[in-house]
Amino acid sequence: MFAQKKVIIFDMDGTLIDSVGIWNRIDKELIERIAHVSVDESLLQHQRDAFLRSFSHVKDAYLEYCHFLKETYDAQESKEEIRQLRYDIAQHYMREVMDFKPEAEHFLAYLKQKGFTLVIASTTSRANLHTYQTLNHTMRSKVNFEETFSLILGREATQNIKPHPEIYHLIMETLHVNAEQCLVIEDSLIGLEAAMRAGIETIIMHDAYSDTDRHELELRASASFKTYQDVLHYAQKELA
Repeated sequence: MFAQKKVIIFDMDGTLIDSVGIWNRIDKELIERIAHVSVDESLLQHQRDAFLRSFSHVKDAYLEYCHFLKETYDAQESKEEIRQLRYDIAQHYMREVMDFKPEAEHFLAYLKQKGFTLVIASTTSRANLHTYQTLNHTMRSKVNFEETFSLILGREATQNIKPHPEIYHLIMETLHVNAEQCLVIEDSLIGLEAAMRAGIETIIMHDAYSDTDRHELELRASASFKTYQDVLHYAQKELA
């Protein structure tokens, strides 16, 4: 699975960092502020995932997601104001709460030592990725982003977001590799579908917030791992 590969591509939220539940909390707080109602976090995640899947072809899908929240909850703020409020709420979490999943930094260091080219391909914004890189001191103490990753791509890098495969085509074109030379590490069905449409082999890192799709994820992916310690041991054995 790792042998003969040159490029390992990581999703960010839910894959490298333990953040999906935190984004649910952020959206819950956002809706409480704009609509003064409390919404179940699991419902919020389902709504967000379904919306982003439907609007993956839109350049600024998250702005349209904020318009969806405005219409759904009859908010007085504009979609631009709601997006800014969402960003403001998220700042504390992105700087102080978000962190890598356990042992992820050791897996990254091992792959780098083995000579793989590492890439982040995320649907989060470039501004959020920059916050993780420069202002989240916990994450930065574990991983030097600039030295570890050859490309760090956020949602602005392409016209279409996952499950559209455009971001993977961009990576292959930029790094001059083909699909057989790449491996994607994902946590979600949306990410898996994008990679498969690009013809790239994909493995799944377990995330509790993708459990509703667990059967399909494990059925369609090449492999599934509970922890980064598990996938590190697998890679060490294969590449020994």
